[in-house]
Amino acid sequence: MQAILKRLKKEEKGFTLIELLAVIVILAVIAVIAVPLISNIIGNTKKDADVATARQIYDAARLYVTAEKNGDFTGGGTGLTISIVGGTDSLQAKGYLENPILLPSTKANITGGEVKFSATGSLTSVSLTTVAGGTVETGVTSVTTTHTASSKVYDGSTVIKSGK
Repeated sequence: MQAILKRLKKEEKGFTLIELLAVIVILAVIAVIAVPLISNIIGNTKKDADVATARQIYDAARLYVTAEKNGDFTGGGTGLTISIVGGTDSLQAKGYLENPILLPSTKANITGGEVKFSATGSLTSVSLTTVAGGTVETGVTSVTTTHTASSKVYDGSTVIKSGK
């Protein structure tokens, strides 16, 4: 009788192998579910940051047209195209954008691009070019490229919608 009581009084510490395996399986299931969700969130955040940069460039172009072109978006009747980088009449050269300006998703320098307005003054598109490679985006269509230059084109409604 005392031997049985000694066994019952014995304190067992630690986990059994089955308990440890059950915890590992539960953690694996959680990881399988969470990792794709987190990577989607990161991808969406990068895309939103790029659109926000396009919005800032659009706002800088509007200021440029107001100050430098006396609010004339017609550009000779067919619309106005404003260079972002390069030349003496670009947004960067005139001091409306910082130098260098980076694309948030890749941290690459924006080396070219333009803002296009229609003759009525509405935004047609904002295009950004980097030397990082990657994807070409037009609206919501995305195509992977194999060359070293990367270009992103955002239509007017995408850029304007981002400034909620």
